[in-house]
Amino acid sequence: MGISKSAVSKHVSALEARLGARLLNRTTRRVSPTEIGLAYYDRARRVLNDAGEADALVTSMQSAPSGLLRISVATDFGVNLLSPVLGDFLQEYPDITVNMVLNNRYVELISEGFDMAIRIGELEDSTLRARKLTDTAKRMIGAPEYFQKYGHPQKIDDLNDHKLLHYSNQSSANVWRISAPSGEKRQVRTAGWLTVNDGQSLLNAAVSGLGIAYLPSFLYAEAMRRGQVEDAIPELPLETLGIYAVYPPGRFTQPKVRAFIDFLTRTFADKGPDNW
Repeated sequence: MGISKSAVSKHVSALEARLGARLLNRTTRRVSPTEIGLAYYDRARRVLNDAGEADALVTSMQSAPSGLLRISVATDFGVNLLSPVLGDFLQEYPDITVNMVLNNRYVELISEGFDMAIRIGELEDSTLRARKLTDTAKRMIGAPEYFQKYGHPQKIDDLNDHKLLHYSNQSSANVWRISAPSGEKRQVRTAGWLTVNDGQSLLNAAVSGLGIAYLPSFLYAEAMRRGQVEDAIPELPLETLGIYAVYPPGRFTQPKVRAFIDFLTRTFADKGPDNW
C-alpha cells in the first residue's frame, strides 16, 4: 500500500486501543491474527465489498446500457407483441444486442443464463424480482358462425355440450378456471375437440368456427374488433392476468435490463385488460 511497517503498526495499535481488543499476536519471529482479529477481518472485508458494490452501482447508473440481453418469453407474447417492437428498442439502444428465446415453460433464469423473462398470470413464489408491465384479459371466444350453428352457452355448465379448443402447453390444459357471475371460482374439465400448443393456432381455429377457445386479449382483441369472434358468455366477469418482467435478485439491476423494462413499461402504458 506504499506505507511503512511502522505506520501500519501504529494504525493497528490505534485500532486495537479503540476496540479494546487484541487483533494480532506478536512475537519476535512472527505476527498472526487472534480469533477476534480473524472475525473482525472477515466482517471488515464484507463492509469493503459492500462499499465496492455501491461504487459499481453509481458507475452502472451513469453508464450507457450495453452488452448481450438474453430474454425468455412465452411464444404467443413474443411473436405477437415483443417481436414488432424490438426494432424500436434496438434503435434506441444500439450498444445492446438481444437474444430472445421463445418457449412456454418457466426457465431457471440464473442457471440457464437468462437476464430476464416475461411471464403472464400468477407468479410462482421465488427469489426473483418482478415488475408489472400491464394486464391482459382472458375470455372464452368463438366465431359468430359457430354460435349460429350451436348457440351460445347460457351458463358455465353448458360448456360441457360445446366443442372446446384447448392449449396443451399448460399443465391443466383441459381444465378451464372460470369465475361465475357470483364470483365463485369454477373449473370446467372436458376433452377438447382440438388441442394445440400455440395460442395463435387456437385463435385461427376459433375464427374458422371450430369451437370455443379461452385466450388472452392480446391474442383475440383484433379479431374481436373485426367481428371474427365474439364473447361466448358475456355475463361472466372479466378474468384479468398480470404481465410481468422478472429478473434475478441483486442489489442493483443491470443497465441493459433496466433499459428494456423501462422501454416495455412505456410501450404498454396505454394497454389494459381489454385494450390491445
